Amino acid sequence: MDESAGSGTEDVFADGRMAAVLTGLMRDTEASVGLVYLLIPGDRMLRLVLISGLSREIAAPWVRIPVDAPIPVADAIRERKLVWLSGLQDIAHRYPRIGIVLPYDFMLAAVPIADDTTVWGGVVLLWPVSHAPELDAREHETLDAHGRLSARLLRRAADQDPPPPHPTEPLVVHPERPSEADPALAAAALDLAERLPVGCCALDLDGRITFINTAGAELVNAGAAALLGRRPWETLLWLNDPAFEDRYRAAVVTRRPTSFTVLRGPATSLLFELYPDATGISVLMIPKADGALPHDGPPGPQDGPVPYEGSVRGAATAPGDAAAPGAATAPASGTAPASGTAPASGTAPASGTGPGSATVPGSAAAPATASVPTLPNRPGEPVGATAVYQLMHLAASLAEAAGVRDVVDLVADQIVPAFGPEGLVLMSVDEGRLRVIGHRGYSDEFIDHFDGKPLTAPVADAQVLSTGVPVFFPTYEDLRRAHPQAPRYEGRHAWAFLPLIASGRPVGSLVLSYGRPRPFPSAERALLTSLAGLIAQALDRARLYDANRSLARSLQNVLLPHHLTSLPGLDVAARYLPAGHGMDIGGDFYDLVRATPTSVVAVIGDVQGHNTTAAALMGQVRTAVHAHATAGASPGGILARTNRLLDDLDADRFTSCLIAEFDLARHRLRLASAGHPPPLLRRADGSAEVLEVPPGLLLGIATDVTYDTMELPWEPGSVLALYTDGLVEAPGLDIGTAMADLAERLGVSGAPDLDRLADELTLHVRDAAHRTDDVALLLVRRPPR
Repeated sequence: MDESAGSGTEDVFADGRMAAVLTGLMRDTEASVGLVYLLIPGDRMLRLVLISGLSREIAAPWVRIPVDAPIPVADAIRERKLVWLSGLQDIAHRYPRIGIVLPYDFMLAAVPIADDTTVWGGVVLLWPVSHAPELDAREHETLDAHGRLSARLLRRAADQDPPPPHPTEPLVVHPERPSEADPALAAAALDLAERLPVGCCALDLDGRITFINTAGAELVNAGAAALLGRRPWETLLWLNDPAFEDRYRAAVVTRRPTSFTVLRGPATSLLFELYPDATGISVLMIPKADGALPHDGPPGPQDGPVPYEGSVRGAATAPGDAAAPGAATAPASGTAPASGTAPASGTAPASGTGPGSATVPGSAAAPATASVPTLPNRPGEPVGATAVYQLMHLAASLAEAAGVRDVVDLVADQIVPAFGPEGLVLMSVDEGRLRVIGHRGYSDEFIDHFDGKPLTAPVADAQVLSTGVPVFFPTYEDLRRAHPQAPRYEGRHAWAFLPLIASGRPVGSLVLSYGRPRPFPSAERALLTSLAGLIAQALDRARLYDANRSLARSLQNVLLPHHLTSLPGLDVAARYLPAGHGMDIGGDFYDLVRATPTSVVAVIGDVQGHNTTAAALMGQVRTAVHAHATAGASPGGILARTNRLLDDLDADRFTSCLIAEFDLARHRLRLASAGHPPPLLRRADGSAEVLEVPPGLLLGIATDVTYDTMELPWEPGSVLALYTDGLVEAPGLDIGTAMADLAERLGVSGAPDLDRLADELTLHVRDAAHRTDDVALLLVRRPPR
């Protein structure tokens, strides 16, 4: 890879330098697909900016990705390391969302684009499964070199004033070709194609026909002029079935040949063989007069095996007849590689099965999940495979969305690129009015005119809520006839107004607008209605989640100290981070109590559970500790008395707790523990250690328990760190090692104050998406002399 020369003020995307780096990377690693993502400043989103070897339509679900999404490139960027997926089974296990949309067998690598100080984005590469099971040393070096080169180009662009804008839509990078085609060779290739006794055609990566020979046009009974620039399954009635589009998708993504057979009448069938490469797909069309099912062997010559074949039979009539297209049928031997998700008719490839030998979604019903309604298809109007996969992907994503903002971002970021509208407005019912909670493709000034409309207003977005029936306007004239006063955003020519109804209750409206007139056939209306149902359910759950979360936070704020009292002779700092999932409420607590004029008691603890019951018990424990501390009890005595209280309350929950008493007159430190992680002590010389406080039983296990008290000097410049297990526990991590690592970070930190130190010690658990437990940290320091 060679960094192109050029002025530092040039746009590295507009002048093609970033594209050249991606092309070189794919050439050097022999990757079949390449995607480049950039971090959007201030938005915590990844944007797809370059794409090669794949159509925009297939990549649409991943045009914008939240940085905390469970997607390989997001993980690679967060962790600043390579993510490698060795095939379908690995993808299905680790990233089921990808397996839902791309249930095919391929290999994937995701790496960050980063320099020493900044992560700029990431790159994703795909290979056929003929690639070795692991990347070799040369490929690792090439990926590292690409990351450094891309980072230098992006750094150079960012240092400009002002920096050039990033592409707002993915730029397609075409593979390298000879600068000029030889006319003689082109004529010879055309003659060769015309002499073939079988049909042949060429599809680009978008699935559009770029060439078809005379035999091919005759076999499909359509003129070449009517086919060029069109997708065959959108032009030929008897190919208008999700199964056939799925074979094209499989060929593009896996770069492996595939085939299917269409049965046309009782005694005639056509065998389609698809041969993909980086520029498109070559298709052979071979008539089979006996109407038999396709051969069991691979497509093509029998002495040249091809390791990928799928077969689909469709009963169809000749083009132009009014009969329905063929319903795809095949053995139901595979399942979609996502837990709990499977197509309802004709399943997608299962792990351990090549996509060609498994079946694909049929036209009788669309793939369904626990949340995806079945899509009723009409004759001649089946829902396309890409649309079905995108609906499944959105359903899986919405199932993981927690709050309203998560739902809004998912809907806005996925529907526009995946389902084709130019604009989107998502509204929620709030006290008898429709409030805009998200939009794409409109100016804020235009949207302000619609925000807050009453549900009784004579506008389409409100009326669909009263009727519960979606309304579609294929042209502006249709909209104007129904709503003469409706404003029109420039360049919009068709609209869909969809009610969001959950459990029989209206929760909002979804408005989609399109840049061209759109007929909205029955299948598309069914798809959009199903889409609205998914969004309504997710939005209803999200509003309940946000209400519970708000309640939980209010309760947490009441139970935890609002601030730590400033005490002479001690510096203090604290941090509390709720769990990243659920109601964001738990039993972790801390406090600082002025016990006597010359002593201070610090307490930290963790009540079992993450719900309001745990939080309520935490409040009782904290109150008991406060009372016993001010009564002059020793650390061990405080724990023993609090334990008896829990026994009297019959709380049925265990609590860990650690008490630290600071004698400011004698400069002594006394400690006692009830099954809590041991504290850390950093001395003035910078040495740090885990204090081996005598362990005691958790509070609430037994009635009469004594707790030993440990005493040691409290020297000037010393820092004591009390924490809960969420700071040191993680799946697959030894807790002893984690505590030692935390002590080491405490010792080497050069933070100028305790607040900075607290931030440093909790930095590794600040990603809420991957934090499964609460985290509490309390730091206490005796100022140096």
